[in-house]
Amino acid sequence: MGVRVIDVNRRRVVLRAPLGPNINHQSTLFGGSAAAIATLAAWSWLWVRTAELPSRPRLVVRSSAIEYLAPVEGDFEAICEGTEDEEYARFLIGLERKGKARIDLRARLEWNGIVAADLRGVFVALREA
Repeated sequence: MGVRVIDVNRRRVVLRAPLGPNINHQSTLFGGSAAAIATLAAWSWLWVRTAELPSRPRLVVRSSAIEYLAPVEGDFEAICEGTEDEEYARFLIGLERKGKARIDLRARLEWNGIVAADLRGVFVALREA
């Protein structure tokens, strides 16, 4: 898939991927690659944030849906800007109290100055026993 990390911090994750290994029969981005890379951006944001915890939980994707807004005809970026601090704090409280917590995240694909896809996913953290 050729994914590279462009930026990663507590606020956002930006991944870049080339069209070449992710191309479909119409010479645009394959939908499966789009969904996988957008999911990876959101999962990576949560992975970075939970690295700050005393013990890192296991992270899984509970569900996701992607809306394709425009065709992608070149290299593109997947961007997840995480959540508000209050929402992340609620997530941490649930993880501490119940040993598991869920959080809703969004990631978008951008190409040529436009938003080409929007992913909404539910991610779950499970504290190791």
